Amino acid sequence: MAAVLVGQFHARDAEGRVYSVHEFQESDPSQDGSGKDVITYKLAIGDRVDKLDEDTFRLVQSGVQLIREPESALQPQAQVEPQIAL
Repeated sequence: MAAVLVGQFHARDAEGRVYSVHEFQESDPSQDGSGKDVITYKLAIGDRVDKLDEDTFRLVQSGVQLIREPESALQPQAQVEPQIAL
């Protein structure tokens, strides 16, 4: 079974700690050729994560519940005029 990183996002626990969560798509080939893709989640440090619903997750080892952070829109940066010192 091969796993491919297909996404990553941040999630917070009740105490405000931020976790980097990686989303993997694993191909589960069967003998009859009707393979099924399975989505799994892990912290960047390797701890397994269960998905409870769309934005709620739980760390398998400790049971800590995490809430997915909303994706922030990139703010356009103001253009800075180059200045020449005289």
